[in-house]
Amino acid sequence: MPEKGRLQRVTRASMTPMTDSEPRWRRLEPDERREQIFACAARLFGERPYAEVSTSDIAAAAGVARGLINHYFGTKRKLYLAVLRRTLTVPAAALDVVTDGPLDAKARVAVDWFLSLVTRQGRTWLVATAPEGLGSDPEVEEILVEAERRSAERVLTALGVKVDSVHTETFNALTRAYGGMVKAAGREWLLRGHLDREQVHTLLSRSLVTLIEDVFPAVSGT
Repeated sequence: MPEKGRLQRVTRASMTPMTDSEPRWRRLEPDERREQIFACAARLFGERPYAEVSTSDIAAAAGVARGLINHYFGTKRKLYLAVLRRTLTVPAAALDVVTDGPLDAKARVAVDWFLSLVTRQGRTWLVATAPEGLGSDPEVEEILVEAERRSAERVLTALGVKVDSVHTETFNALTRAYGGMVKAAGREWLLRGHLDREQVHTLLSRSLVTLIEDVFPAVSGT
């Protein structure tokens, strides 16, 4: 089946309506309610094309009034962009995952943590790494660029890589290029099944060590 067809296939199990025994209205703090809506939107955007997800669908999945979506996020487009931004950005929590030790050990821990994150995100991550819902959109492109830049910064910081001001942009660009391989490897694993998790882990962790130990010095002349 073509890749686009796989991404757009609706999972019937996820469309099962709530039963009468499931509470539709629960008292939540504003931040909790916002996260609930966000999580439901992320799941729906992962299951269906952007155009086939309505704010009514999201509200029904979250068990809230549609007006709350407008209150917290504004339009469906803004909510989609928020999902895209978070999904594509390595979270700040990554800085606390990697502890001191040899670079190869830190790389293995970092990659294992990332693959677990991607597993939890599932189809939402697959859609975010090939965003087709809004077509050619400058704002989407801006989000992608910023997410890649920030993610590269956090990866290097988590691994304890010291970057001088002269080579900051170069090392960030090289790490973003590595990020392109991360996305490709993830899709080979999650979408096409040509690689398993262990193979992807080996590819990404060893490539990351090579990037830092061999490529950075060769490019910078240090």
